[in-house]
Amino acid sequence: MDLLVTLLLACTFMANLANAGNLYKDLDLTWGDGRAKILNNGDLLTLSLDKTSGSGFQSKNEYLFGKIDMQLKLVPGNSAGTVTAYYLSSQGATHDEIDFEFLGNLSGQPYTLHTNVFTQGKGNREQQFHLWFDPTKDFHTYSILWNPRHVIFMVDGTPIRDFKNQEAKGVAFPKNQPMRIYSSLWDAEDWATRGGLIKTDWTKAPFMASYRNFNADACVWSSAGKSSCTANSKSSTSAWFNQELDSSSQERLRWVQKNYMIYNYCTDFKRFSQGLPPECSLP
Repeated sequence: MDLLVTLLLACTFMANLANAGNLYKDLDLTWGDGRAKILNNGDLLTLSLDKTSGSGFQSKNEYLFGKIDMQLKLVPGNSAGTVTAYYLSSQGATHDEIDFEFLGNLSGQPYTLHTNVFTQGKGNREQQFHLWFDPTKDFHTYSILWNPRHVIFMVDGTPIRDFKNQEAKGVAFPKNQPMRIYSSLWDAEDWATRGGLIKTDWTKAPFMASYRNFNADACVWSSAGKSSCTANSKSSTSAWFNQELDSSSQERLRWVQKNYMIYNYCTDFKRFSQGLPPECSLP
């Protein structure tokens, strides 16, 4: 934990918390030839996908730990074959990554929320969920809380997954590589819907996903290899840096996993015929 302690002590606690309405300030449109747009004086961002191309954006900053919030409204109607990805990632063959991916559907069928955690280039930790609401009707908040002990995925403040730091038991954890936020809307008809059996209906294009109220209460990584934390106060940063799920949040997590989880890699004995990953047998 020496590196983590050093980074925390190095953090400069400032009052200029990221402006949750100014997307120009925090995000760069990176690809799509005009299909990604920032609108309404920086209050709204849209990504679109047609048969020629999808689109995407990334954060201006890299982060090493923080609480990241974004409100999304997903592609409505028949979105089968489309994927809206929203994730944290470092670069390189041994990269770390924390994924939200929203797999489109046939009209009337639920979206699949796909989550994954990569450490040192290795993933294969998928958990998938259906949501308890229609994510295309309105904006909902999707959050990643990432600190030295946990990666917690949340939907409207409800935890759906808690990937814990169990390095002491031989499980790698993302804690040394700063990560940037990325998002994209792209065509994945070869695998996203029932393993590629249902293809994208291009007569419904362009497909569009919408974003607003981005907020990164996080430690920003500089090009000099130093970290600084933006927060309203030292105490608020300490809150997420040490946050764990309390008993009420653990109960909500169990409720989601009991009622809405549709795939868990830790129960896929066919896939891991030589033995489940080590974290699956830990409490």
